[in-house]
Amino acid sequence: MAWNEPGNGNRDPWKGKKDSPDVEAFLRKLRDSLGGIFGGGKGGASATPPVGGILLGIFALALVWAVFDSWISIDAQRVGVVLRFGKFDRIMQNGLNLKWPAPIEQVVKVETTSRQTADEVRMLTRDENIVQINFTVQYQVVDAQKYLFAATAVDDTLKQAAESAVRQVIGSSDMDQILSSHGADIVGETKKVLQGTLDAYAVGLNVNEINFQNFAPPHEVKEAFDDVNNASNNQKQAINDAQAYAAKVVPLARGDASAILAEAEGYKAAQIAKATGDAQRFSLIESQYRTAPEVTRKRLYLDTMQQVLGHSQKVVDSGNGKNILYLPLDKMKADAAAAAAATTGAAQ
Repeated sequence: MAWNEPGNGNRDPWKGKKDSPDVEAFLRKLRDSLGGIFGGGKGGASATPPVGGILLGIFALALVWAVFDSWISIDAQRVGVVLRFGKFDRIMQNGLNLKWPAPIEQVVKVETTSRQTADEVRMLTRDENIVQINFTVQYQVVDAQKYLFAATAVDDTLKQAAESAVRQVIGSSDMDQILSSHGADIVGETKKVLQGTLDAYAVGLNVNEINFQNFAPPHEVKEAFDDVNNASNNQKQAINDAQAYAAKVVPLARGDASAILAEAEGYKAAQIAKATGDAQRFSLIESQYRTAPEVTRKRLYLDTMQQVLGHSQKVVDSGNGKNILYLPLDKMKADAAAAAAATTGAAQ
């Protein structure tokens, strides 16, 4: 039964206990002490009024609060944005910083380390193919003031701007270009477009890196796309084989053509030189014939006979006025033996 329930005699639980705290006596002692500080007497009408004591207590509490709320610690991964009466005043760096106590100044801590956001989108390429792309964006806060006050939801703004940048770059590229490069050629362009958009929004963010994890057609058309891709690869293989064959055959044909042309040029030069020599020889003989016809005629006859019979195995003897034809068998036998010896040596 509680001490103040009916029938309990309204008994005070502190009454009769020697060591029980006397709240009224404590408050009275505190009031007298505060009254002494402000020049009042103890007790009676000369004591400090209760209102003054309350004000003094409030002042003391406010002083304690001001002391403990006048400094703040900022770790290395954050910066502090100081708001004075709700308006931006300055940026606090990491370490222990002093400030005016609340509600004069408030500090909002903003993380400045690298963050990451991921998304998966489907979009049309320039050649009207559908591609599914997974990408991540790593970014960092470089201006805490702009990050807090430029937009109400900066992270959502970044996500939408990243998707817009990817759509812009992918929409201006062909499917083969995207899949063959695996994003190597479009990462830089996407990062440039996204950073330009964020700078235009002035949200205080810097894009560190963009990664494309997956480039693939949607699963609904993946089989048909694989067939097309295989056909394209076969076409490229056939073209490469043809180019390799051409690179092998064309130089040989060009070499043969050059050899034939050089041979023809040599034959042409030889024939021209021979014709020129024959013409000059005929002119010289013609001038000699005019000077001494008989001598020239006999000389021509002898030169012609020597030229005709020089390689013949038959010998004509006209010493007695009659032409006698005989064969030099000894010379023919010697020539045959020499030819047989040359053939045997070549075979060995």
